Amino acid sequence: MLVNMTESDHDLLGQFTREPRTPAGQDAFSELVKLHLNLVYSAALRQVRSPQLAEEVCQSVFTNLACHAAKLDPDTVLSAWLYQVTRHTAIDVVRREARRQAREQIAFQMSNMNDATAAEWTHVEPLLDEAMDSLDAADRTAILLRYFENKSLREVGEALGASEDAAQKRVSRAVERLREYFGKRKVAVGTSGLVALLSANTVQAAPTGLAGTIATGAVVASAAASTTTAIAITKTIAMTTIQKTMIGAAAAGAIALGVYQAHQVSNLRAQVQSLERQAQQDRELSNQAREWQREHDRATNALAALTAENAALKKNPNDVLRLRGEVGRLRQENATMGSSSALSKVTANADSRKLLRDQQKLGMGMIYKGFAKQMNLTKEQTDKLNDLLADHIMENVGIVSTALRDKPATEQMNALFAAQEAALQEKVQALLGPDSLAQYQEYTKNLLGSLTADQFSALLWGAGPANEDKMKQLKQVIQEQTQQALASAGLPNDYQVVPILNFANIASEPQADASLKLLDDIYQQTAARSSSFLSADELEKFRSFSGIAITNSRTALALNRTLMAPLSK
Repeated sequence: MLVNMTESDHDLLGQFTREPRTPAGQDAFSELVKLHLNLVYSAALRQVRSPQLAEEVCQSVFTNLACHAAKLDPDTVLSAWLYQVTRHTAIDVVRREARRQAREQIAFQMSNMNDATAAEWTHVEPLLDEAMDSLDAADRTAILLRYFENKSLREVGEALGASEDAAQKRVSRAVERLREYFGKRKVAVGTSGLVALLSANTVQAAPTGLAGTIATGAVVASAAASTTTAIAITKTIAMTTIQKTMIGAAAAGAIALGVYQAHQVSNLRAQVQSLERQAQQDRELSNQAREWQREHDRATNALAALTAENAALKKNPNDVLRLRGEVGRLRQENATMGSSSALSKVTANADSRKLLRDQQKLGMGMIYKGFAKQMNLTKEQTDKLNDLLADHIMENVGIVSTALRDKPATEQMNALFAAQEAALQEKVQALLGPDSLAQYQEYTKNLLGSLTADQFSALLWGAGPANEDKMKQLKQVIQEQTQQALASAGLPNDYQVVPILNFANIASEPQADASLKLLDDIYQQTAARSSSFLSADELEKFRSFSGIAITNSRTALALNRTLMAPLSK
């Protein structure tokens, strides 16, 4: 069991929480930042691979600390708490950068290492934080204190509530688990070599002046947010992972499966700029769509005029032949334009279509990352699976567009989507085998629970087994309520309840309304059953979270329906 954060951390946090707006309180927080900044910055840098983004992560992490310092339990090991928050924040930043395809890969070399050691570190470094994340909380804390912060074994034991000998055994066991983790990923490193690498490379100096900037920014942010923290957290969720949604990136015509991550105060400026760019792109697409509609209207008007002229000039055979040819041409043009959507106009370009397909692959890779990890898929298998999923989306986009144009009966439309899903599952079985297909089907069926639990966990402060257990229980309850809701509605138990991943919801607005009502019922019943393991505050956050998820799903479905619908009525 972890007991008592270091006395200096405890005293400084106490001073800050008692007097957050006084010079003494701000000085205390600045001292905390100085004590732990190198740890946070280094962990962030390894994951985001950019000093600028690492500074952004640091600002966010210490803003979290400033906002929630008073809520930390006295037995929290602050360095472990900061490390976990850094881990989650860095993952959010990396995913955001992946979605915008603007993440820069920066190679970092250690200038003070000899060539052999540098080579080993270049293999260990990219996997280090994943390996740390695989340890349990106590082992991870032991490694952090011993090698990241260079604490003595006595100090490690005191932090863990154990003797020095026990601390030694835990550290040795944790190092061995890290070594085994690297070994499974074909990175061979000895125990002594790993210890040397951890001691020499895990923590490096953050840029000069960053501590003062972060401390000031975090204190200001915490003061501004202190009275509305819970509301602010939920309001920043513009789109959660539950809407791994096809969104029209207007300039390229893409319907990328986007992943929203809940950003902190320091990220608001970037969010505003991104939204402004998106709004400009949406305006450009809207203008383009209106121009296509005007072209269609002109063609329709010209067709009507020529038809009338044709009727008036029937006595002149030569004019009749000429006009018949013109009428036929315009009718063909009108039919072609009438069956075109805003999306199909853009993706008629091969490069734009490739971009669209690549974005689908990226998004589906995020959604099925857990499945790939669960099944221990190779990199090649994972890549091929993501290709299948991306192609599946592209094929279904065509079906949606046709359905919006031809408006077939619901049974006929659902049969088309079912056939596409069956074809996908045959390909998955051919790629991974029958047993893996069953696991794929189970994973897909339970996406609502896993995606919801994964995203909602970001709203719960702190880390460790307690929160992990809550998310496991939440996921289980959602899965049970989903099956009950499907049975009550007379739907098959593998019906996809994540609205944006059910293509029939884009093709049919009434079906979308029914699907959203089903999701709302599942979330309401889940909230009613979750009071046994979620606090009143956490339940309120979950209700806000689910409400926003449903609203954003409705918006995403409507947007995609508009992009895929024929331009002419």
